[in-house]
Amino acid sequence: MKANLAMILGLCLTVGALAQSAPNQVLTGTGNQNNTSGAPSNAPLTLTLQDALQRAKKNNPEYRSAVTEFGLAKEDRVQSRAALLPSVNYNGAFVYTEGNGTAGARFIANNGVHEYISQGNVHQEFSLANIAGYRRSSAAEAVARARSEIAARGLVVTLVQAYYGFVVAQRKYSTEQQATTEAQRSLDISQKLERGGEVARSDVIKAQIQSNQQQRDLQEAELEMNRSRLELAVLVFPDFNESFSVVDDLQMPEPVPSFSEVQAAAANKNPELRAALAALQQANQEVKVAWNGFLPSLAVDYFYGIDANHFAVNGIDPATGLPVRNLGYAATATLQLPIWNWGANRSKVKQADLRREQARVELSFTQRQLLAKLQTLYNEAQTARAELESLDRSAELAAESLRLTTMRYQAGESTVLEVVDAQNTLTQARNAFNDGQVRFRVSLANLQTLTGSF
Repeated sequence: MKANLAMILGLCLTVGALAQSAPNQVLTGTGNQNNTSGAPSNAPLTLTLQDALQRAKKNNPEYRSAVTEFGLAKEDRVQSRAALLPSVNYNGAFVYTEGNGTAGARFIANNGVHEYISQGNVHQEFSLANIAGYRRSSAAEAVARARSEIAARGLVVTLVQAYYGFVVAQRKYSTEQQATTEAQRSLDISQKLERGGEVARSDVIKAQIQSNQQQRDLQEAELEMNRSRLELAVLVFPDFNESFSVVDDLQMPEPVPSFSEVQAAAANKNPELRAALAALQQANQEVKVAWNGFLPSLAVDYFYGIDANHFAVNGIDPATGLPVRNLGYAATATLQLPIWNWGANRSKVKQADLRREQARVELSFTQRQLLAKLQTLYNEAQTARAELESLDRSAELAAESLRLTTMRYQAGESTVLEVVDAQNTLTQARNAFNDGQVRFRVSLANLQTLTGSF
C-alpha cells in the first residue's frame, strides 16, 4: 500500500513539474521539436525566413493593399476590353395606352392599346476612345503590378530586419549569459585569491561590480529578445502567436556580384522604373482618350423578337383580317458627331497633357534616383560584406585574449581590471559580429529591392 502511494505521489510531482516548465518553454521558443509518440505536440512552431515571408504576405496590410489595387486594375482592363466587344441583352416590356375607340391608341406615339416587346438586342459601339481606354487600363494594370512588386520587396526588407533582429537578439542574450558566467567566475577567483592573501580587497570589489553589471546587461538582453519576438510575431501571425522559434541561418555569406551584373539586373528587373514607364504610357493613352472626344462615334443595334399588339408569334391584321407574323428583326445605326460642348473636350486635353508632362518628369527623376540608390546600396552591401571577416576574426581574438588574461590573473601576473576589460571586449566583439551579419542581410535585401533576387 505504501509503495502504491509513493508511486502515485511521484507521478503527481512529475506532472506538476511538466506543467510549470511548459510556459517557460513557450516564452523562450525552446522545447521538444520532435513528437515520436504520435500524440499531439505543444512544441512551438519553427520558422525559416521563407516560412515567415509567406505568412507575412497574408497578413501585412500594406502588401495586401498593393495586391488588391493590382487585382482591381486587372478587372478594369477586363471591363474595358469588354467595351470593345458586342454585348447581347434581352428586352422584355408591356406598354398599355388608353384607347380612342378605334384600333389605334390615344397616344399616337404608341403602337396600340396593348404593346408587347420581347426582343434580343446585339449592341456594338465603334469608337477610338474605347480603344484608347483599353490601352490606358492595360497601362494602369502594369503600374499596379509594378507597385505590388515594390510592396513585396519592401515587405522582404521589413521581414529580414525583424527576423534577423530576433536571431541576433537571441545570440546577444546567449553572449550575455556567457559573460555573466565569466564575471561570476572572475569573482570566485578573486575571492579565493583574496583569502590566500594574493590580491587586494579592491580586486574583489571590482569583480563584484562587474558581476552586478553583467546581471543587469543580461536582463536588458532578455528584454530586447522578447521585444524583437513580439515585433516579428506581429508581422507573421494573424492571431499574435508568441509560441514559435526561428532558424538561425546567419553564416558567412557569398561575395556580392559585380557592379556590372547588379546594374544589368536593375535595368531589367527594377519595379520602380517599370511603374514610371507604365505611368507614362497610361498618361499617353489618356491624351488620346481626350482627343477622341472630338471624333465621331458609331453605335449599331440589332433587334430580333416580338414588338406587337399581341404576345404571339403569329397574329391577325385588324384592317385586312389577314394573318401576319409578329416575329422579326430590326437594325439601327447611330452616328454621333460632336459639335459644341462649351470647351469641355479641350479642357480634358489640357488636363491629360499636364498629367503626361508630370509622368515624364517622374520617369526622369526615377531614372536618376535609381542610379544613385543603386550605387549607394551596392557600396553599403560591399562594405558590410568586407567587414564581416574582420569582425569574425576580432571575436576570435577577443575570446583568446580573455582566456589568456584569466590564466595570467590566476597566476598573479595581471590585474582584475585587465580581466574585466577582456570580458567587455569579448562581449562587444561578439555583438559587433552579430550586428554586422544583420547589417549585411538588410543591405542585401535593400539592394534587391532594385535588382530582384540574385
